[in-house]
Amino acid sequence: MKQKSMFETFAVLKPNLGVDAVDVSPTLYAELDKHYNKFNQHVLVSAHTFSQDWQVWEKHPAGDEIVMLLSGCCELVIRQASGEETQSLTSIGDFAIVPQNLWHTARTSTATQLLFITPGENTQNCDLDQA
Repeated sequence: MKQKSMFETFAVLKPNLGVDAVDVSPTLYAELDKHYNKFNQHVLVSAHTFSQDWQVWEKHPAGDEIVMLLSGCCELVIRQASGEETQSLTSIGDFAIVPQNLWHTARTSTATQLLFITPGENTQNCDLDQA
């Protein structure tokens, strides 16, 4: 078994609970849709690094998403019917559960690494001023 970095190789959890390792590439998301039935009943485990606010909102109609802090700090922003709710992730291992089908984004001004466990089917993204 070869050691892998979650920042370079994502994991696809299949409906039968098998796992495929998928190398990160510029065409990754199109390839996932193509090879995994538009991500129907699949879950993506991924890690990303960022040092500024996300420029988009996203939502996941197929289920809840888990977001866990690996380093740095950030504030997750979830758009509820009653307005924006924020949750700060400040200590390594802090995590948030983003409810199914709710628009969310993240804010930070420091280098931050997050782990995501995402039900990817029909994930939607839009610019911050459009959600």
